[in-house]
Amino acid sequence: MPGFDERYSAIHARDARFDGQFVTAVRTTGIYCRPSCPARTPKPGNVEFFDTSAAAHEAGYRACKRCLPEAAPGSPAWDLRGDTAGRAMRLIADGVVEREGVPGLAARLGYSSRHLSRLLTAELGAGPLALARAHRAHTARMLLVGTDLPIADVAFSAGFASVRQFNDTVREVFGMPPQQLRARRPGTRAGQGPDADPGADAGAIDLVLPVRPPFDVDGLFAWMSARAIAGVETATATSFARTLALPGGPAWFRLRAAGPDRVRLDARLTRLGDLPTLVARARRLFDLDADPVAVDEALGRHPELRASLASTPGMRVPGAADPHEMLIRAMVGQQISVAAARTALVRLTEALGERVPAHEGTDRLFPTMAAIAEHGADVLRGPAARVRALTGAAGLMASGELTLSPGDDAADQRARLLALPGVGPWTADYVRMRVTGDPDVLLPGDVAARTGAAALGIPADPAGLVAWSARTAPWRTYLTAHLWRAALRPPAGQHTPPEPTPEPAPEPEGVTA
Repeated sequence: MPGFDERYSAIHARDARFDGQFVTAVRTTGIYCRPSCPARTPKPGNVEFFDTSAAAHEAGYRACKRCLPEAAPGSPAWDLRGDTAGRAMRLIADGVVEREGVPGLAARLGYSSRHLSRLLTAELGAGPLALARAHRAHTARMLLVGTDLPIADVAFSAGFASVRQFNDTVREVFGMPPQQLRARRPGTRAGQGPDADPGADAGAIDLVLPVRPPFDVDGLFAWMSARAIAGVETATATSFARTLALPGGPAWFRLRAAGPDRVRLDARLTRLGDLPTLVARARRLFDLDADPVAVDEALGRHPELRASLASTPGMRVPGAADPHEMLIRAMVGQQISVAAARTALVRLTEALGERVPAHEGTDRLFPTMAAIAEHGADVLRGPAARVRALTGAAGLMASGELTLSPGDDAADQRARLLALPGVGPWTADYVRMRVTGDPDVLLPGDVAARTGAAALGIPADPAGLVAWSARTAPWRTYLTAHLWRAALRPPAGQHTPPEPTPEPAPEPEGVTA
């Protein structure tokens, strides 16, 4: 965590790389800003820093009207940190407090409500209710300036229990009523939000999600396109869309490139209150809160990786829109090609996926865990033990005996997955990488990763790769992503690797989910 001097240097330089990682509060004005705020840099004696906007709210500060700190990309700390604070922030962003209250959040983390409140207040300067309230305020600002939803719809979409509570919070956090905040948005055309698509359907939600550049969006779309499940997902070179079951009902969303530092989110929801959850999952799916400069600087210290970094700066690692679905996809994809895994998943979805109204190439949801547990054996093909492992895992998830979430303790999640029949280290670690966003996961038995390592001049045997990779901690997840990319297309000037060939192993290996 950077100290006072480093943070003050960042705000003096108006360094946008730190936006979202902390906020700067000025005692003489009662306002807090993002580090890149163009306002005059305050004197050091008048400044205090907070890790979260919620802590600044609790200390009596309100958001700057000029730089709108709530509009910054999210803090990469919640992707990096596996401690209770980081896990809590991921669950709060996913809407757990709104759905289950603080007791539900505390139970997921293994604490009492009182102890969790003490812990988060000591660590982050605000308790779970204040953190959830700050998250609702961020969503409200995003909807007010990015859509033309009626004020009441904005209030409930952001997770507020009443319009009055919404009005009071917006006034307190932003120093103005919701209507005034909406009126300040730039580039507004009559009847449309800023940068709105003139051909968009009436009532469709259309938001801009900020991103830290550099951003390898082409790589993300290529990844999604190769793995898209027909009926559930559609992908092109510039967009990815899918259906998703959310607490309030089926949803559809699409992510599109909208410049070097933002992604556009289009969505259709059964219940508007699911929007904060959808935004959080979309950001995790595209790894939008990563700090690519820090990752690339760390990996760039090693000559073997410099050509890959130069050809693909800002690489992201896809997350998971649905953690339970991700386990099924990973288990189906063991030791078979990407195309074969997709064929199997399409067949499973066609047979068991719930139909939803057709929209832009999608017409069904990924099957529920209950449906896979009950009928998966009739659809899935392959060795009987593998089919039993898949339906057994689905049954445990359907009954609630096994739960996966972005707020899981990574080591505990791995141990629970390894206890399942048919799940070995590759699957457990791959799911951990995708679901919890752990930045330090290496898959040494992965054939594609080892092929990529050979192409980059890195030891390709599992033991050698593990030993070499230690120098890239805590960014081995991003190292793995560069190895995968090198297996497909080595950087210019390096030889083309052979096609990956599955090798016998104690557990099926592969990268297909």
